[in-house]
Amino acid sequence: MNWDIIEGKWNEFRGKAQQQWGKLTDDDLDRAKGSRTELAGLIQQRYGIEKDEAERQVDEWRSRH
Repeated sequence: MNWDIIEGKWNEFRGKAQQQWGKLTDDDLDRAKGSRTELAGLIQQRYGIEKDEAERQVDEWRSRH
């Protein structure tokens, strides 16, 4: 799925993102506003993982939805 679609329908996808990454808070998801870069950065912070790994997880999540 194209990331523009996720960004445009973020309110629909944020619940799925929170299921995938349970450490993300509602405030985190509000801050991300569907931005792939922001989402990956928040995942990196919350989970203490490398940037490349966070981006890989986001890409994998996107491909499933």
